[in-house]
Amino acid sequence: MQKILLLTALIASVFISGGCTNDNAKNEETLPTKPPEWTKEAIWYQIFVERFHNGDVTNDPTSESIQGSYPGYIPDDWKLTPWTQDWYQADEYFSSLDGKTDFTGNEISSFDAKTALRRYGGDLQGVIDKLDYLQTLGINAIYFNPINDAPSMHKYDARHWRHVDVNFGPEPAKDREIIADEDPSDPDTWEFTHADKLFLALIKQAKARGIRVILDYSWNHTGHTFWAWQDLLKNQQSSDYADWYWVKQFDDPDTPDNEFEYRGWFGVFDLPEIKETVYADHAEKVSLVEGNIYSQAAKEHIFAITRRWLDPNGDGDPEDGIDGFRLDVAAEVPIGFWREYREVVKRLNPEAYLVGEIWWEKFPDDLFDPQPFLQGDIFDAVMNYRWYREARRFFAEAPNPISANEFSNRLASFTNNLAPEYPYAMMNMSASHDSPRLSTSFYNNNKYKFNAKETQDANYKINKPDLDTTLRVKLMLAHQYTYVGAPQIWQGDEMGMWGSDDPHNRKPLIWPELTFDDEKVHPLGKPKKADKVAFDQSMFDYYQSLIKLRQSSAVLRLGEIQFDSYDDGERLLSYRRFWPDSNDMATQKSSQAWVAFNLQERPVDIEIPEQILNTNSWTLWQSSDIKIKQAVPAETLTLNGLSALIIISE
Repeated sequence: MQKILLLTALIASVFISGGCTNDNAKNEETLPTKPPEWTKEAIWYQIFVERFHNGDVTNDPTSESIQGSYPGYIPDDWKLTPWTQDWYQADEYFSSLDGKTDFTGNEISSFDAKTALRRYGGDLQGVIDKLDYLQTLGINAIYFNPINDAPSMHKYDARHWRHVDVNFGPEPAKDREIIADEDPSDPDTWEFTHADKLFLALIKQAKARGIRVILDYSWNHTGHTFWAWQDLLKNQQSSDYADWYWVKQFDDPDTPDNEFEYRGWFGVFDLPEIKETVYADHAEKVSLVEGNIYSQAAKEHIFAITRRWLDPNGDGDPEDGIDGFRLDVAAEVPIGFWREYREVVKRLNPEAYLVGEIWWEKFPDDLFDPQPFLQGDIFDAVMNYRWYREARRFFAEAPNPISANEFSNRLASFTNNLAPEYPYAMMNMSASHDSPRLSTSFYNNNKYKFNAKETQDANYKINKPDLDTTLRVKLMLAHQYTYVGAPQIWQGDEMGMWGSDDPHNRKPLIWPELTFDDEKVHPLGKPKKADKVAFDQSMFDYYQSLIKLRQSSAVLRLGEIQFDSYDDGERLLSYRRFWPDSNDMATQKSSQAWVAFNLQERPVDIEIPEQILNTNSWTLWQSSDIKIKQAVPAETLTLNGLSALIIISE
């Protein structure tokens, strides 16, 4: 969902401590105030299940199961979209939408609006089937976009928070019967559906491979098919859930008109907002609010679902549960609630990870400073969009270039008000379901996420990115995997996929065993060169090599960082990762690393720092030749144009 969303001192000496002590011991009196240690070692892979892989064609969505999703009208000839179809090719039923209106009375005319009805059949079995692939890639943590039961493809419009979407599991019809027999307000009546049980099996299989799992939830709103909202619509102010939502005015049964009014998230009809103790209008600018969720019953419902997935069998041991939560539109939820929420989570699992979606303070220029959320009482980290925007400016020179000195200074400004442990736990976002794919983002020179698709800018480039773009993406990735914080991959970027902003960043994944139609249709009817759509093995190998390098070198994950100073006209950047003298890890292998980037198109000769040369052995990695080599570097090496170099010395 689109939402509002190291290093101190100067270039020559920018330091962050990597030797913090973890106090995450489970204790009834003292809850952890620092991020879990494992989060600093994480390499995140973000999964949007509906577009990941269809592992079970018997549970595919039907026109009945998507009732209630945008746009609110489902043609009689609706059917599943073929996985390998040209993304921009109109589905057969698209013409049946012409002249129809959506929830709010607007005509359903654009390609983007029509694609909201698309379903491809991705499911949890598809994820299980591809765990070998993820393990081979090398990731060790999965962030799932919402999998709660919901009619939409994005699942932020929950029908039921407490259950996995019925079409993600093997028995949709039977699961609906189970859900119907429960009292949704009474956790004692809740059972595990077949879809829930498959997710629990997925957790077990992932953990057996050393892969942790977190779930995405939005406690800010529900869908309009949510059970409590449906009761409120029926019973109005007499509903037991009348105080759960921001209702402006209830209907007067003594008049022929319907006076019912409520607040939807950013005015969205099908996302009614949960009521808070203090109202804040975030339309112009998101402001932090110290309040809480208004209804205690609503809070207890949220807490019950949270406990359900942290400790599914309820035995007090969270080993069978998920490893934390990604929390949607977190800046729009009162921070008093988040303090309570952290306590609920950490009492059950002190090692659980809480990462907030802290993004825009004011779109499209001002990103939130996450410091108020990172003081030991709310989140362990945030989604680090600030890092990506500056990395894009430096490596893609978009929307305008910045120097190496300016880049490193900007990174320093992001963390100089944080305790030293937080930068290491950050989820360093490269792209997501809410932004253009990494390659397309680099391919276009627009301001970050502003007019970032063809319907907003007719000149926005939607074809396969060119070689120059690919080289710059690879430079940024070399930075991402050698920088402070946990790297994140949006599913499919490692396959070489491209796509503009929502919904075009949500294409079904291009698995190598499938044959896809060429992309040759332009949604605006403009001429378009045909682009071959196929799994990019070279890009996969590139990601895999960087992941292997990071996982084999503790200093790249946990060491301090120091940037070098360069003549800004040379378009060079370099920095060193190392252990502080006082750190016990200094005696381990991979005691330091040096990373250099040449953003010029011509080769340059660079001098290797003495600290790197004065050691016994080296590991050399180059972006132009991703094989990891054991090599003794000379005092000076030639760095090719648009390339990166990593030297790890022991």
